[in-house]
Amino acid sequence: MDGKILYFEKRGKQNTETTLRLARGRAVELGLRHVVLASTHGYTALQASDIFRGSGIKLVAVSISTAFDKEGWTMSGEERQRIEQGGVRVLTTIHGLADGVAEGLYGENTPGSVVANTLRLFSQGMKVAVEVSIMALEAGLIPAGKEIIAIGGTDDGCDTAVVVRPAHARMIKEYRICEILCKPRIG
Repeated sequence: MDGKILYFEKRGKQNTETTLRLARGRAVELGLRHVVLASTHGYTALQASDIFRGSGIKLVAVSISTAFDKEGWTMSGEERQRIEQGGVRVLTTIHGLADGVAEGLYGENTPGSVVANTLRLFSQGMKVAVEVSIMALEAGLIPAGKEIIAIGGTDDGCDTAVVVRPAHARMIKEYRICEILCKPRIG
């Protein structure tokens, strides 16, 4: 790959297929066995199920916390079932960086919010990719100390893919972004 990053001129859903194909190709090149991706209602997870089929790569889709049900952002039981039937494991849990107890008590000025907002400087998808990989690691769905591909996006679909070595939340200083595969040119 020679260290090249694919930059999308626009962020969002129209980049989903390209992002997933790039991620699959790089995972195969590097011999990576796990991909973690964000999926709110299943669009990205179902696309990934098709694109990664036959690769032997394990897919984990991380949906948004049920705390966001009133906003309509949570995955329905039917959506979850359809994704799992496609061979993708689904995880729903508290956010890995922010929106937890600390923010509930102290607002937006917490270490988790600072980390999340710093990652958003690269793109919303970068923040999401890092966050979902921490969440999957915390749930024991991916191995500790191993490189994986993490995929996130902006609103619908995905537009950011990175090779990472995730760390547990309490060990965040050990988290490594090893390689950026693609992201929107503008955050």
